[in-house]
Amino acid sequence: MALALNPGAASPFLLLGDHAGREIPASLAGLGLPGAELDRHIAWDIGIAAYGALLSQALDAAFIRQRFSRLVIDCNRNPGRPDAIPEVSDGAAIPGNQHLSPADRAARDAEVARPYHAAIAAELDQRAGRGLPTTLIALHSFTPRMIGFDRPWRFGVLHAHNSPYSRAVLARLRAEFGEAVVGDNQPYKMDEVDFTIPHHAGGRGLDYLELEVRQDLLADPAGQAEIAAIVARLLPAALADL
Repeated sequence: MALALNPGAASPFLLLGDHAGREIPASLAGLGLPGAELDRHIAWDIGIAAYGALLSQALDAAFIRQRFSRLVIDCNRNPGRPDAIPEVSDGAAIPGNQHLSPADRAARDAEVARPYHAAIAAELDQRAGRGLPTTLIALHSFTPRMIGFDRPWRFGVLHAHNSPYSRAVLARLRAEFGEAVVGDNQPYKMDEVDFTIPHHAGGRGLDYLELEVRQDLLADPAGQAEIAAIVARLLPAALADL
């Protein structure tokens, strides 16, 4: 299920939060995980819900975010992929995701992923009906350390080499913060694994940005406000560069 802030806003940006929530449907009994695991990055993109809300307010933009954990089903994966419902994440086994039947998987898609993507599609449809230009902005955060590697990037711009807007944001970020801490398809790259941007932007011919922020920068309200202020300033400036 999606939560929408500021729906129908006329900003040229539509903000998305695929992994903004960490709720687990009651029927899944916490996936058999201790509560501490649901605080970790494996369960959600830390800081995105609050940072996205601040960005929505600053840009007067709609923000559609998923309330359920990516461990229930990852909304940035095609639901047919085996890794859309992970059995293991960053070394943690997920008991409630073991040995699921096709019906179990289909139920999670129907309850969690499909309504989220339907909410995005509905917002895009009404914007198109009003003649509003739209650039999709997918908001993500990444853990500072993964598989023993300390990630040096503060920001990462993920794209499929078909996005003038992504290149404009990348140039602006690197001009301000330096190339070493702004990743170009780092710490991840946009490839066939990504679903939300290719599905919604690609299918409609929209430009987009998938922006990653390191989670320690979003760990508290002060950090969330600082990053939101930076991004709220740079997004319109990059759009004007085109």
